[in-house]
Amino acid sequence: MRVQEVEIIMGTKIGFVTCVQLGLSCIEKIYSMEGQLDIVITLKDEKAQKKSGRIFLDKFAEDHNIPLLKINNINQDIVEKTIKEKELDWLFIIGWSQIAKKNILNAPRRGCIGMHPTLLPQGRGRASIPWAILKGLKETGVTLFRLDEGTDTGDIIGQEVISLSAKITATELYNKVNEAHITLLEQFWNGIVEDKISLKKQNEREATYWEGRRPEDGEIYKDMALEEALTLIRAVTKPYPGAFYTMEDEKWIIWSARGSDTNGLPVSDGFIEPIEYEIVKQR
Repeated sequence: MRVQEVEIIMGTKIGFVTCVQLGLSCIEKIYSMEGQLDIVITLKDEKAQKKSGRIFLDKFAEDHNIPLLKINNINQDIVEKTIKEKELDWLFIIGWSQIAKKNILNAPRRGCIGMHPTLLPQGRGRASIPWAILKGLKETGVTLFRLDEGTDTGDIIGQEVISLSAKITATELYNKVNEAHITLLEQFWNGIVEDKISLKKQNEREATYWEGRRPEDGEIYKDMALEEALTLIRAVTKPYPGAFYTMEDEKWIIWSARGSDTNGLPVSDGFIEPIEYEIVKQR
């Protein structure tokens, strides 16, 4: 590498905002490539402890001597102040459910970068992994993009396609999404730190939006078709809250299951035979 290139890379100041494994995997990849961060920002310990994939960055930050800022909300004044004090060029915001406002997006010199686990502009919004399974898609992916004020509307830097099997689970897809995050980070890291990335506008005519999902959306009803119930189980299994079936005073949280003609929890055209499950007594 030429001396001039080394100076450019060393002179680029980058921060990272995350509170989930997808973000930590990217941070770990940055350091495995001998990159570095000037600040990492995460949620306060008591916040979102039940969030899917929730992690804590204390040990990694301490081991690599990275300043760590813990916040309640991305739009707090302290965040903008810290970005400007650190003179950041880029700020990664990955695996973060709060929407950054204009002043935060404009605080880094070059802007903010995010990743979204769909092939944008398809699947803007939330619950990308469960919806990909519930919709029976044959492929999905991860998009690396420059954040703007819209919801997943920013210019695309790169994409990684993920093929989906007919019986894929949320656990398996989450792992594939994690791998795709790492792949994209590795592929575009040098371009980002050298300010040599190309941006592609999203095609608004192809845009779709997916709504958020709540834990109660995982309920299996007796009038559901068996295949619909089994798909729901696959779509919201770990790291998500899980599908559940209520029977008298028991709540069955089902992490994996198969169909049966004769035994199990009854639905409209057969039975769910739980494989991995928990039974919680209802009051």
